[in-house]
Amino acid sequence: MSENTAPAASLSPTATAGAAPTVGRRRVRYARIALRTLQVLLALFYALASALPKLIAHPTATESFDRMGWGSAGMYTIGLLELAGAIALLVPLLQSVAATALSALMVGAFVVQMTVFDGQNAATPLILIVPLAVIAWTRRQHTAELVTMLRRGV
Repeated sequence: MSENTAPAASLSPTATAGAAPTVGRRRVRYARIALRTLQVLLALFYALASALPKLIAHPTATESFDRMGWGSAGMYTIGLLELAGAIALLVPLLQSVAATALSALMVGAFVVQMTVFDGQNAATPLILIVPLAVIAWTRRQHTAELVTMLRRGV
């Protein structure tokens, strides 16, 4: 029988009392690992796939920003913001703020995709907002700690 189907009478009182917290702790631990993995993957995506082409002025990025009318200044600015967000996703005190800021960038990217590029690739920023919102929400305690530190003047 599996752990879930074993009769309660066969378990000792201490085993019954200790089983639920152990399973709960495992779930919390796995959830933390999954969230951290998601943060690392998103940081890699934003740094390598999104910011890097802008910062090295890859022809496709240059063409896109010229089409928007933002030119190289806009391209480098967005690239730097994405790189800063990618790095901040890995800093515990900044990860919720970073996820929120990157979500705001994705809202802007969605608007640009819809207005300038006729909706081409408009789903990508919307898809990225979902895991960013999860990170922002689950790491919100870090934002409270950051605000407390800033109020103290640390």
